[in-house]
Amino acid sequence: MNNTIVKEIISYITWFAAVILISFLLIRFVTQRTDVNGSSMVPTLEDGDQLMADKLSYRFHDPERFDIIIFPFKYKEKTYFIKRIIGLPGESVRIDEQGVIYINGEVLEENYGLDPIYYAGRAAEEIHLADDEYFVLGDNRTVSEDSRYEEVGNIKRRDLIGRAFIRIWPLNKFGIIKSDSQGAAK
Repeated sequence: MNNTIVKEIISYITWFAAVILISFLLIRFVTQRTDVNGSSMVPTLEDGDQLMADKLSYRFHDPERFDIIIFPFKYKEKTYFIKRIIGLPGESVRIDEQGVIYINGEVLEENYGLDPIYYAGRAAEEIHLADDEYFVLGDNRTVSEDSRYEEVGNIKRRDLIGRAFIRIWPLNKFGIIKSDSQGAAK
């Protein structure tokens, strides 16, 4: 074999190895593809939607109220929940008999919930979040298994996988998942 062919083979091998390494780093540290299973986030996200989670930004800033996050379900391996942050570290959360959400005694102004909250669960009594805990709810509150339930509870910061930031499927809904501080999904 002549030198040119050897250099070309080495060049292709190096290129292929670089692509594999970059792909591994992106998947491991930057993004994660996640499927939506169920209707707990309707109308924002629907069963069958496929999302990309941003795993990097929370290394540089704290999660914010109304972010849609992905975290593992602690009682079933390889099962992940997608919910919206309602309560932040250090806050107290309570849901009254009419389904009104209170943060530190003040009514939370938001319009994500599809239906009124009929079941306050553990939030019927004021829940005090530790400095590393979040209280999460699904947007479809009548069917969502979320922080109101003991088996989900408060979500620790270390358990956050990332923030849902882009819907990649179905293609007709492809786009960035944004939310504003008034609680309106965009």
